[in-house]
Amino acid sequence: MTDCGCEKAKAELEEYLHNELASNDAADIAEHMEHCEDCTTEHLIGLKLTLKVRQACQEKAPEELLIAIRSRLENV
Repeated sequence: MTDCGCEKAKAELEEYLHNELASNDAADIAEHMEHCEDCTTEHLIGLKLTLKVRQACQEKAPEELLIAIRSRLENV
């Protein structure tokens, strides 16, 4: 493997975070991040953001909001 560089690592970071890259591309990015503090920092920010979004999506909407949405959908 060769260092893919910051440009490729940052361009494919979203796919890397969600395990959507081919294994050789993911390995290149992982290897790059072993030696690049900037890309590692971006990766950690992405991980934290992904976790927060995942947690927020598990929360239940207030019952009043659900009723209002269902009512509007019935009227469409």
